[in-house]
Amino acid sequence: MADLLEKINSYVWGAGLIFLLITTGIIYTIKLKFVQFRIIPFFVRNPPDKKQFRTVCMSLGTAMGTGNITGVASAVAVGGAGAIFWMWVSAFFGMALVYAENSLSAVYSTKDVKGTMAYLKRGLGSSELAIIFSVFCIMACIGMGGMVQVNTFSESLNSCIHINKFLVAVIIFIMIFLVTSGGAERIGKTAQCLLPIVSVLYIMGCLVVLFVFRKNIPRAFSEIFGQAFGIKQFAGGVSGYTVSRAVSTGIRRGIFSNEAGLGSSPVLHSSAENTAPQMQSMWSMAEVFFDTMICCTLTALTVICATEDFTVQTAFSAVMGKYSMPFLAVSMAVFAFCTIIGWYYCGETAFRYLSGGNGHKIFCIIFSLLASSGAVMTMQTVWTLSDIFNGLMAFPNLVGLVLLMNKVKIHVNK
Repeated sequence: MADLLEKINSYVWGAGLIFLLITTGIIYTIKLKFVQFRIIPFFVRNPPDKKQFRTVCMSLGTAMGTGNITGVASAVAVGGAGAIFWMWVSAFFGMALVYAENSLSAVYSTKDVKGTMAYLKRGLGSSELAIIFSVFCIMACIGMGGMVQVNTFSESLNSCIHINKFLVAVIIFIMIFLVTSGGAERIGKTAQCLLPIVSVLYIMGCLVVLFVFRKNIPRAFSEIFGQAFGIKQFAGGVSGYTVSRAVSTGIRRGIFSNEAGLGSSPVLHSSAENTAPQMQSMWSMAEVFFDTMICCTLTALTVICATEDFTVQTAFSAVMGKYSMPFLAVSMAVFAFCTIIGWYYCGETAFRYLSGGNGHKIFCIIFSLLASSGAVMTMQTVWTLSDIFNGLMAFPNLVGLVLLMNKVKIHVNK
């Protein structure tokens, strides 16, 4: 069974999906006249208000999971330093995708139909695609957004202190239920309180490590660019396989981290009170930039400069010593929790669409139970299934983005 799921996962996240995501991102980048470069001027003229910042924190929380720490380190270990360059590439073109997603969502969302489901149903006129996306979204929400995050946090906690996993599951259930039962407002406020603080602390931790190993920073960038284009491999007579692995790993990790093109961002931004397409679209791009270009890059530079085994624990322990594990455990716990509650809103919105707006309290209880069970489960199968559903979300979403491309063009030019 495990081998079959891995095979399915390799097809879902194969070259076809990567090609579609990157190609669509390139087309939108050209059509929107490289809108990525307009982020800073836009925010200088349009600073966010408190409610907008709350939405941003909730949306950013789904991307800023444990993958920004352990996932990036594993990408470097598997794909080499060159994978980071291709992660940047995927993020750059992904920014155009999330701009388009949120622009369409803002135009077509109503009180009853929001986010990706709105432009698939109302814009494209396909209830079938909206239903398919909703099912995949709910499954990814429970798996990748819930159980996997809880399991990663539980394992990290257990490495610091030995605590009964069933007790951890009970505590996490209570925490998740208390937050998610309050709806988008409570989820947003919680993310607004937690995410900025832990993000700043984690960034400062990375900067401290990089300062200590500052002599290695030029070498790190040399390896990133050299391995990305195969300069080092070519000089050493190594085959192009290493380069292709860097490209594949970097692009996949970038998409997996920032979720650009998967359709989760417009669902989260549909909760905003300010539904101006321009505002939601520009902020969604800023989230991808912060997630990948800043946080993921800092993690990558940290492990490249400070370690030989490319593990975050080794990098931080070289500077913080015995305090490195508690620091990482707390960071991963908060990132994981923000991911959990953010993904819950995605799942609840999809569930509301399928159920006609009913039964969200039942979904809250079911999600809290299933997510917290990740603390006591062996997760390989769940991880693979979640990865599959996460990737499957992209297909109906890309259909909408491609077929509604002219709508985004018209709106942006207003």
